[in-house]
Amino acid sequence: MYKAFFKRIIDILLSLVALIALSPLIIGLAIGIKVESPGPILFKQKRIGRKAEHFQIYKFRSMKIDTPNVATDKLEDPEQYVTKTGKFIRKTSLDELPQLFNILIGDMSVVGPRPALYNQYELTQMRDEKNIHELRPGLTGYAQVRGRDMITDQEKVGYDFFYLSHLSFIFDIKIIVKTFLSVAKSDGIKG
Repeated sequence: MYKAFFKRIIDILLSLVALIALSPLIIGLAIGIKVESPGPILFKQKRIGRKAEHFQIYKFRSMKIDTPNVATDKLEDPEQYVTKTGKFIRKTSLDELPQLFNILIGDMSVVGPRPALYNQYELTQMRDEKNIHELRPGLTGYAQVRGRDMITDQEKVGYDFFYLSHLSFIFDIKIIVKTFLSVAKSDGIKG
């Protein structure tokens, strides 16, 4: 049965292989970010993890250092804060690569519900009601491949619950394949 232990072993193996294989790209992006804009290479943000505990998610920094720490859709004019490199890494989802470290240390899984911001209280409450927080949050998830940024919180929770109810190795593989296809087409990304 595809339960926590087997899923965790797969997460460790996949994240290690990806980190090694993508290390030239990761180093190149890190250099590009540092050269273009002062400040740290990584952006850290408090997110809701397994059992609704907080953790620090890692992303490549795509915005200037004076950007308010809120969800991008809450900014009045988010484009004024995005760097040139940031625009590229967001469009290609390469800003998410540092989350491979979150997976390796156990904060996240390759597949699971995307982690909510610590201040997305309604989404967190809806997930609590459906026991979604029993899962590790994912680098990608069923809601990601069903609409990503273009769906409501209620739809996200519905897809997250469907994933929880149908959790399997084959389902994870299907989500990973759909993720690659969605990223290649930049489906469901706002701005």
